[in-house]
Amino acid sequence: MRISRFLIPLLLFGSVTLFAQKRITLLFVGDLMQHQAQIDAARRSDGSYDYRHCFSAVQPVVAEADLAVANLEVTLAGKPYRGYPAFSAPDAFLHAIKECGFDILLTANNHCLDRGKRGFDRTLDMLDSLAIPRLGTYRDDTDRLRRYPMIIEKNGFRIVFLNYTYATNGLTETSPRIVNRIDRQTIREDLATVRPLHPDAIIACMHWGTEYDLLPDESQKQLADWLLRQGVTHIIGSHPHVVQPMEVRTDSTGQKHVVVYSLGNFISNMSRTDTDGGAMFFLTLEKDSLGRACLSHCAYELVWTGRPLLTGHSDFRLYRISAPPDTLSPTARRRMTQYAERTRKHLNRHNIGVEENSRP
Repeated sequence: MRISRFLIPLLLFGSVTLFAQKRITLLFVGDLMQHQAQIDAARRSDGSYDYRHCFSAVQPVVAEADLAVANLEVTLAGKPYRGYPAFSAPDAFLHAIKECGFDILLTANNHCLDRGKRGFDRTLDMLDSLAIPRLGTYRDDTDRLRRYPMIIEKNGFRIVFLNYTYATNGLTETSPRIVNRIDRQTIREDLATVRPLHPDAIIACMHWGTEYDLLPDESQKQLADWLLRQGVTHIIGSHPHVVQPMEVRTDSTGQKHVVVYSLGNFISNMSRTDTDGGAMFFLTLEKDSLGRACLSHCAYELVWTGRPLLTGHSDFRLYRISAPPDTLSPTARRRMTQYAERTRKHLNRHNIGVEENSRP
């Protein structure tokens, strides 16, 4: 049998395509906050709000990920803009988040009902108007049925995202609005919906735990164990506003699962010890020879929020601790270093199988 020389390149190309390693890298970050000092610092003399420098130091890292996920822990209820305890952030903050490169925003958290029906509805409207995929809160049953569980297909992977919160600060959503709450029966039903689709990974983003505790509480550990038994592949946590330990667990089949109990604050005005920074978490999946999605790499990188009082800038800026700018004041650099040393020491002691990302 003769093969035309014109077909040889096509056959070779087909072989390369067939055996090329499929890979996807996901990036998770913690809480996107807007306290009053942040809102005031972003306000300009003409009444507009400017966040263009807020994420500039981390934007290349976020953009490099195939999927970047963050916890939006504010509402977009419109004026008057307010920080804690009932958040309503300027729309410009959401625009900056989108421009930074985040692909998915989580909305099931304890502040999602801060500004009542208007805040709840307008937050969803703003996310939809900017075409930012969201999960965790819904207008009604139809909205949830259409969007949840979230299924993303990219790079040859089918990934399911789940999002639940432990509570909503004592507030209750008014019908027909829906907040995904941590309820085991609901989670079972959601998992039953996606299992027939044979996803490559199921990632549960959990808003849980005890604020400011550096270690997960018993409820987090028990729920993590239960989620993995139900078929969840990886777990990413938020709410404590501090970075908690990260683990890689290997099950009886040899498959590896990540449990990240809390990524802390991504950006905020919190100054309490251990709250002025957070972690970015990288999770890379690859297909093996049998077509199974396996954890091939994971790591964390620390970030720190520079407040105007420390940096001399007029606005709040997020910095990568692995690549601090030369322009930081001695005071700011000292505070950043103190945060990094404390957090690294804590994670080095308690992490299991997760190391710090060493790239510059």
